[in-house]
Amino acid sequence: MTAPGFTVSAFILLLHVSFVVNYPSGKVTKSCRGMIPEHGHTPQYHPVHRISVSQVTFRPGDQIKGPPFKGFLLEARDAENSSGPPVGSFTLIDSHVSQLLTCEDVQGSAVSHRSPSKKTEIKVYWDAPSSAPNHIIFLATVVEKYKIYWVKIPGPIISQPNVLPFTTPEATIAPMPTVPSVSHLTRSFSASDCGNKKFCIRSPLNCDPEKERACVFLSFTRDDQSVMVEMSGPSKGYLSFAFSHDRWMGDDDAYLCILEDQIVHIQPSHLTGRSHPIMDSGDPLEHMAWRLADGVMQCSFRRNITLPGVKNRFDLNASYYIFIADGAAADGRIHKHSQQPLITYEKYNVTGDPKNIGGSRSLLLLKVHGALMFVAWMTTVSVGVLIARFFKPVWSKALFGDAAWFQVHRTLMLTTSALTFVAFLLPFIYRGGWNWHAGYHPYLGFIVMVLAVLQLLLAAFRPPLHDPRRKMFNWTHWSMGTAARIIAVAAMFLGMDLPGLNLPGPWKTYAMIGFVAWHVGTEIILEIHAYRLSRKVEILDDDRIQILQSFTAAEAEGYVFKKVVLAIYVCGNLTFLTMFLSAINRL
Repeated sequence: MTAPGFTVSAFILLLHVSFVVNYPSGKVTKSCRGMIPEHGHTPQYHPVHRISVSQVTFRPGDQIKGPPFKGFLLEARDAENSSGPPVGSFTLIDSHVSQLLTCEDVQGSAVSHRSPSKKTEIKVYWDAPSSAPNHIIFLATVVEKYKIYWVKIPGPIISQPNVLPFTTPEATIAPMPTVPSVSHLTRSFSASDCGNKKFCIRSPLNCDPEKERACVFLSFTRDDQSVMVEMSGPSKGYLSFAFSHDRWMGDDDAYLCILEDQIVHIQPSHLTGRSHPIMDSGDPLEHMAWRLADGVMQCSFRRNITLPGVKNRFDLNASYYIFIADGAAADGRIHKHSQQPLITYEKYNVTGDPKNIGGSRSLLLLKVHGALMFVAWMTTVSVGVLIARFFKPVWSKALFGDAAWFQVHRTLMLTTSALTFVAFLLPFIYRGGWNWHAGYHPYLGFIVMVLAVLQLLLAAFRPPLHDPRRKMFNWTHWSMGTAARIIAVAAMFLGMDLPGLNLPGPWKTYAMIGFVAWHVGTEIILEIHAYRLSRKVEILDDDRIQILQSFTAAEAEGYVFKKVVLAIYVCGNLTFLTMFLSAINRL
């Protein structure tokens, strides 16, 4: 029912703000009950926004109009129990800028932003339920920046007619939270006690944070029932490390050093999956300090080894995998790490015997996967194709019952299929299933694997040389092989940029383009050479006797040139392969 006399104009006086939240899409159902953004920072205490209403009464079934907001979570609640569930539901006026949420299993019981874009106003209707309480209060949470937000800003209270006036209970002022003291480091961290008094993780191994700007350094020094943590590395946004029960991101105890306005904030957090860390209270941390110099961020803190009763903090008497990551940050909010995290090779107890260890940004299984695919589709298949296409007359003599060229071609292609099959299985072993976060790369790899198997089956049923079906076989064999090679190169281009095998620098793209050009150029040279030889075919008519120099013989005349080209090609091919394998080994 719509009551024309009961229109509420409620709005937040906030215009042209840069609205940044942990959920820029507005899917903030997790925050329905507490109306607190999962940003991990302390809410502001003095709102600069307010909700105003033009009418103070309503009846069940009324549709209440309001409010224009910018960046918000809006709910209507029982004024006598504002911590209770939302009351009633909302109706959108403009679904392009706002959206309804389902809170407490009530569809449309809250309204939030649809995107982080700037807005001038948002208008909605509130529908009063038949079982509405006597007094309703509108509550809004507003986020101005990731670290600056206001929670449950109260609006005026509206009441049903003929009910006793609502009396607001006297509020008690909560004490302001105490902020742990943070000091400045006066000098860089030292690696001299690594393996002696400190448990150190360094990349590159044995690097010195005092002398090497690119040194990623994390140390733990036990002191009775506490541990001193030092972290250093190049970063313009944040540095972080985490303790994990496995090699996967999620359910981890993490610590971040975040740069904002030339100040480093040290923040404990926890990870619940492949998403932003959820910031926790910094109370468990003591003696926090930081330093910025020449693009290197350093921070340190002390925490107790055991923190009973403190949620999300691990007991450091146990062993864990240790992750170290870095990336960009803006307005106190971190973005996805810029490269694959450095992960220790095994679990370690950082409060046990001091050690000096390293880690890897790519796990061994993924390194082997990449290496095998490079060997298969850059070397064995490429050489095998050239031999089958251009070296039949050169190596036509029998070897173990078949022509030598065919034996070499078959051996190289069987090797390619075997390497591809093994490499294809490794990511499944690593992840325990299909990787849904690797884009098109696994799909292209699957197609290549299928084509490789089909090529083997097709070759096993190859018709005899003069069989009518032989021509169809040749075209099918060539088409499937060419498709597999093209798709394999595309898969390698994509795979080089995946986090699990993120080869450093732009050189990798140029190197892969160089390899493709090298192979195509070699095929063009050999094709031109074959064409020039075919022009030597002479047909002479003399007394109806035709003298024909065969194409095969003409090809054989150029065997020296072909062998030289093949040798140069293989050397160049191995050079490209060595570049990629060396880069993988350094990860």
